[in-house]
Amino acid sequence: MNITKKIISAHLMSGKLEDFKPGDEIALKMDQTITQDATGTMTYLQFEAMGIPKVKTDLSVSYVDHNTLQQDFRNPDDHQFLRTIAAKYGLVYSPAGLGICHQLHLENFAKPGATLIGADSHTPTAGGMGSLAMGAGGLSVALAMAGAAYKIPMPKVVKVELTGKLKGWASAKDVILALLKILTVKGGVGRVFEFTGEGVSSLSVPERACITNMGAELGATTSIFPSDERTKAFLKAQGREQDYKELKADANALYDESYTIELDKLVPMVACPHMPDKVKAVAELAGLKVDQVAIGSCTNSSFSDLSAVALIWKGKQVDRTTDTLVSPGSKQVLRLLARENLLDNIIDSGARILECACGPCIGMGGAPISKAVSVRTFNRNFEGRSGTKDASVYLVSPLVAAKLALDGKFSDPKTWGEAPKMLDFPDNPPSIRHLFIDPSKDDKERSKVEILRGPNIVALEVFDVLPQNMNAKVSIKLGDDITTDHIMPAGAAILPLRSNIPAISEYVFSKVDSDFVKRAKEFGTSVIVAGHNYGQGSSREHAALAPRHLGIRAVIAKSFARIHKANLANFGILALTFANPDDYDKIEQCSSLGFDFSPLFDKTKTHASLTVKLDNKEKLNLNLELSDNELEMVLAGGLLNQVRANKA
Repeated sequence: MNITKKIISAHLMSGKLEDFKPGDEIALKMDQTITQDATGTMTYLQFEAMGIPKVKTDLSVSYVDHNTLQQDFRNPDDHQFLRTIAAKYGLVYSPAGLGICHQLHLENFAKPGATLIGADSHTPTAGGMGSLAMGAGGLSVALAMAGAAYKIPMPKVVKVELTGKLKGWASAKDVILALLKILTVKGGVGRVFEFTGEGVSSLSVPERACITNMGAELGATTSIFPSDERTKAFLKAQGREQDYKELKADANALYDESYTIELDKLVPMVACPHMPDKVKAVAELAGLKVDQVAIGSCTNSSFSDLSAVALIWKGKQVDRTTDTLVSPGSKQVLRLLARENLLDNIIDSGARILECACGPCIGMGGAPISKAVSVRTFNRNFEGRSGTKDASVYLVSPLVAAKLALDGKFSDPKTWGEAPKMLDFPDNPPSIRHLFIDPSKDDKERSKVEILRGPNIVALEVFDVLPQNMNAKVSIKLGDDITTDHIMPAGAAILPLRSNIPAISEYVFSKVDSDFVKRAKEFGTSVIVAGHNYGQGSSREHAALAPRHLGIRAVIAKSFARIHKANLANFGILALTFANPDDYDKIEQCSSLGFDFSPLFDKTKTHASLTVKLDNKEKLNLNLELSDNELEMVLAGGLLNQVRANKA
């Protein structure tokens, strides 16, 4: 077996591995869960609604790393809620400023061979440690905390063989950018990318985590590396050697697909606006002025990343016309930079050092100037995500970003001279484990904890069941690669509303069509029509929950991103695809659609399709993109309704 199937086999809650083929629904036991504050408040409101007295996982951690700009009461109120929820239900709590959830989890909690589900699409970061780590909507995470299975389609497993070693200014970021160039943002749907080959041993755990983190941009279920001597060394340095176990594929392991990346032939790459798969060689942009450089994010904020930046900047200053920002991934990273005499290099360069948090990556500060060229070490460069609508965002490695910050423009890496050596994780790093807040192990003590709620935390809405017949208008028609940022924007003005669905719903599609919310309210019940890969990007369930609040009952698309499709089902929204892709052109915004859902309620039949009448004339055939379990959810009006009904 390959590594992926070994972990799946050990965590199946029903059936045997040989019973399943790719696409079949499997049910997995989750060992660990994580949330961050932008998704966490809704996740824990949903967990509360289930009436479970304590989380049932081996470990659940509530991280605060997104909404750390405290402009008014809303974000701090949410943090207070999360802290008291953690204390009551048995979660570890990570307060604001301690670091980014994925970096902190890699340093302190991730384990080889463990399953991890997180309410954040970049949860696969822990795959660099050998965890089977998957992003999901908050409701799926809440179910996992309650001890329920996490259900996903059985993925195909793709072998990515790494040969040789990275040379010159090429780095781990260029490995995943090379894959994105080959496969595009749609190429990983329904797949796990498993990295093998002699080149694996040349990569440290943080470098591996960079690759698995950004594997999310492929649309992948997750990505994973073996657990080997490099893994053991990382865990030993963190004082967690007891968490190590060797994990590797069998010598004759089988895979569904395979690719080879020759590390020694990679050159520095850049993802150009406005999609992570628009990849070119850095040299092709030589001469382009750079207005901003931002270094950090869960992709590239490790000690390995920032120590390389510090070495490049030693004794130098960044270009005075290039606004340069650095966000360390954790307080441990910050302390290590200080201990290794590297922090002064960053301070003396003239760059701004921001809080150990997501910051500019999620649109929480750090917006570039109008019409800027912003170079970032982040994982996404969707239009407007930076906070500046007309900015052009380019994604690069920390090595490239550091050099461009000095020069103030793109140039050919062949002219840069010798690259700094990437430092491995040092021995005896300063621990920050004591800064986490652990829950009491005493059930009676936890039961006394009062959950504190601010006025911005609004109770969950109870949604109606799916009607047997429905007439609805198309409230918006969209093209390909619509992201969850398009559907439910983030940023400093909107993120604080994540606990208040009626309020945040006012911003659905606000950067795409400013009249959408008004139109959806007028229609009452409506449908979204879209092209390929609808819902790619962030796992934010608000991109399903807020449209559901506005009366969206179905999305008809050419294809869906994995996490968003699951989130639609969780909130009772039908995911449908065109049986004939040409029918997409027949439907217009404001078209009328007539649905007969009554056949779906016949449990004696398997349902894979239905028809819809367009403008009371032509009938179109649609495919039902739901498993039997997801269909049951939608018929019930969503997963919470289903859980409540089953408990009753």
